[in-house]
Amino acid sequence: MFSLVFPGQGSQTVGMARDFYQNFDLVKKLFNQADEILNVKLSKIVLEGPRDNLDMTENTQPAIFLVGYSIYQVAIKEFDLKLNKASYAAGHSLGEYTALSCLGSLKFSDGLKVLKIRGRSMQNAVPLGEGGMIAVIGVKIEELDKIISENKNNFNCFIANDNTIGQVVVSGKNDDLKKFTDILKEKKIKNIKLPVSAPFHCPLMNEASKIMSNEIQKLEIDMPKIKILSNVNAKEASDVSDLKKLLVSQIESRVRWREIISRIINHDCNNFIEIGPGKVLSGMIKRVAKNLSVNSINSVDDIKNFKIND
Repeated sequence: MFSLVFPGQGSQTVGMARDFYQNFDLVKKLFNQADEILNVKLSKIVLEGPRDNLDMTENTQPAIFLVGYSIYQVAIKEFDLKLNKASYAAGHSLGEYTALSCLGSLKFSDGLKVLKIRGRSMQNAVPLGEGGMIAVIGVKIEELDKIISENKNNFNCFIANDNTIGQVVVSGKNDDLKKFTDILKEKKIKNIKLPVSAPFHCPLMNEASKIMSNEIQKLEIDMPKIKILSNVNAKEASDVSDLKKLLVSQIESRVRWREIISRIINHDCNNFIEIGPGKVLSGMIKRVAKNLSVNSINSVDDIKNFKIND
């Protein structure tokens, strides 16, 4: 048994998937299609930058999707890796869309278009410079929940990502985050301000939810043949209607990544394959439990040297 995982925002780098683009015509074709579908030179942004353009959320989201989807297609079509035999799949935030497209539930073109809109609407939900995200290191999530709850009359902050044991991300407006980090400083709790432009995965994204509710209802989505666990509740959707509701809810909801990985492990699946740029998820997964097999595929060499361990 093995599971596929697909990364989200923060894993992007200029030049990601360049070796795939240079070596496989199918990747060139997918990159060209993305440019035409979005009417944006996304391929140039991915391969050449500049970094500031790649880091714009409305570019970042379709870019990571494009890279993950391209790598998956090379793996199954050029190297005959039976990745579609996975028992489970999951994607971190926007990575859930990559999972759905790779596994045949969502059209490639629709995934690109909806993520462009998702990125733009999430960026515009809070004025630029007014909100952000803080990574809190080495503390149990229950302690952070308690700090936030006890100070709800003083500031509004929200747990956005329960990533792994000892790594939790908190969202909020900058003034509120300052009050929150002052308390963390008093308690000698390590925290890092993340290089993001908005407070994602919290109620401040409500305007984005309204926009995405309309967009997602228009999507043609099939139920996946593989169990894809939702960020919202760490469970698989019951039907297409439920799946669409979860994709909308995801925008304002906590990413329950640690719970997703724990649930997969509890079903005796200890082999994880990360597909897409970077190795962020691999590091998170290794901290959830010991004795796991965790591999990442983000280069041609990774695929050449890879064997699926059932």
